[in-house]
Amino acid sequence: MKRWWMIRAGDNNELIPVWKEQGIASIGWPKLGDPKQYRSKEEMVAKAGDVFSESKPKSRNSWVNQVWRFSREIKNGDRVLTYFKETRQYMVGTVTESHFYDKSIGNSDYPNHIKVNWEEITVDRDSLSQAAKNSLGSVLTVFRVDDWGSEIEELVEHPFFEPDDTNENGIEESEIIEDLVSKALVMVQDKVDKLDPWQMQELVGGLLQAMDYNVRVSPKGPDGGVDVLAYKDAFGFEKPIIKVQVKHRKSSASAPEIQQLLGANPIDANSLFVSTGGFTSQAEAVAKHNSVRLVDLEELVDLVVKWYESMPNDVRALLPLQKMYVPDQN
Repeated sequence: MKRWWMIRAGDNNELIPVWKEQGIASIGWPKLGDPKQYRSKEEMVAKAGDVFSESKPKSRNSWVNQVWRFSREIKNGDRVLTYFKETRQYMVGTVTESHFYDKSIGNSDYPNHIKVNWEEITVDRDSLSQAAKNSLGSVLTVFRVDDWGSEIEELVEHPFFEPDDTNENGIEESEIIEDLVSKALVMVQDKVDKLDPWQMQELVGGLLQAMDYNVRVSPKGPDGGVDVLAYKDAFGFEKPIIKVQVKHRKSSASAPEIQQLLGANPIDANSLFVSTGGFTSQAEAVAKHNSVRLVDLEELVDLVVKWYESMPNDVRALLPLQKMYVPDQN
């Protein structure tokens, strides 16, 4: 059976352009040096204890396990995936050269490489079965996804194929728990992504209410560039006043849209822009220059989960969630 691997393209997909251009996939942890210098995983764990002394032991062990897998277990002919969250698509490729360590290639913060022949065809996340979505939602940098290889291969060859709706080897309890939590968050992201634009405005308004703001959500129709107004006192006199624009779509928010929010009344209010499709680099630059707070789908879900129990019942009804308990790893 062909082996399949999921490899994250940096913290924010920033590695994808160089991966496609240079035909590679890369992971970081440069402080460990070349993984091939270690005769055993225990030697690498000891090195991690020195260079990452301020981090928790369980985190250090998780990092070592991922570097070890990447450098020792991925072989020529293996299939690899990476996820581009802005477009909600998976890139698919085949390993043509196993691990090598080189800081001069790609991003120097990610010096561990494999050569990959990336295919032109991508796989939409929405085309996958729910079980596959859940399994591919792990926050780990490197992990096996053999169980879903045939489904992904079928979608590469037949993009309109409709699939029917394991623990990876060597993954320790702390990684499994981290994996479980991250999968749950991805499932919530998928639910939020299915809300319509008006429901999304209500969700953002409910989040601000949970944060102890008085909130006014604009009714359907022209809104003058502001979807939600939030203020501390009931009359709206006390600052800070927050004006919010909410864009719920797959395309990224642009710089002119950021400028439109800045120019909307009240002019002196703090600006918050929520975009489930992310932001263009120009939009991020304009926002940074004008102190506009940007929130994408991932951060929105993190905030909703954090404040969920304090949100109004009618808003929670838009996104029914239940608590999940896992063993404490501290």
